[in-house]
Amino acid sequence: MKNLIIRMYGVYMNLLARIAPSKAAEKGFLLFCKPFRIPINQKQKEFFNSAEKFTIDHEGHAIQGYKWGRGDQKILFLHGWQSHTYRWKPYVEALKDDNYTIYSIDAPGHGMSSGNFLSVPLYSELIENFIREHGPMHTIVGHSLGGFSLLYTFHKYPLLQVGQLILLAPPGEASDFISVFQKTLKLSPRAMELIIDHFANRYDVTPDYFSTKRFIKSVNVKGLIIHDEEDNEAPYHYSLPLHHAWERSRLITTKGFGHNLRSETVVQDVVDFINDARLETSTAQPLSLQQERL
Repeated sequence: MKNLIIRMYGVYMNLLARIAPSKAAEKGFLLFCKPFRIPINQKQKEFFNSAEKFTIDHEGHAIQGYKWGRGDQKILFLHGWQSHTYRWKPYVEALKDDNYTIYSIDAPGHGMSSGNFLSVPLYSELIENFIREHGPMHTIVGHSLGGFSLLYTFHKYPLLQVGQLILLAPPGEASDFISVFQKTLKLSPRAMELIIDHFANRYDVTPDYFSTKRFIKSVNVKGLIIHDEEDNEAPYHYSLPLHHAWERSRLITTKGFGHNLRSETVVQDVVDFINDARLETSTAQPLSLQQERL
């Protein structure tokens, strides 16, 4: 049934591209940026209720935020597409102590936030505003689209006050999202041309502008990349050139954890990286470049 509905969407968009091009362009763009909200269960609500909750007004969206702890070192977690704050539960539980203040936000159209639209520029504006209001940040951790949007934020504002970045399963090119969208709906070249033109008119750049190879040139802070060789959603091969272009980065390659990287070892790698950086800060003895690249 789900595949039939998807196929019907594609047929409708292809027909609309022929008889009402401007309408097809707008509808196709909105569909591309529309997340399908995952229902929140009772177990997840209980975790959310363990936090100090707050709301941010951003571009007409009520953004749900969460806060744990009151330590001097601030950490921000950013989830990916069709996810929400619950994915960070094991990380929050492993990091909760007197040293850290931990934040997480649900992106527009996700979790407990309002809306039904999310794009990289919209997510990036939210990230930038949050850092400026609540920073400086000791560490920001982004999974998938969260990490991609974080890099785009640094591309625009390289002097944001952030100590280090951790990217989990980062995508490489926005053009890949476009290709998957077209193949899934079996959209015609004409329909895709209209959607891409609408995107370019809205953001003044085409989707292929959004690339980690371009964004990473603006990142000067230390970082960690964790990516699984069997990631079927954000191909691993993008993280190799990303790591080499990012001089102050470390790359951890996993196998068998997929795109979500749900593993106690991944949690521990992230926690260790954060704790090590805190200790370096307290002793004022940064790692050497050779140690950072490992």
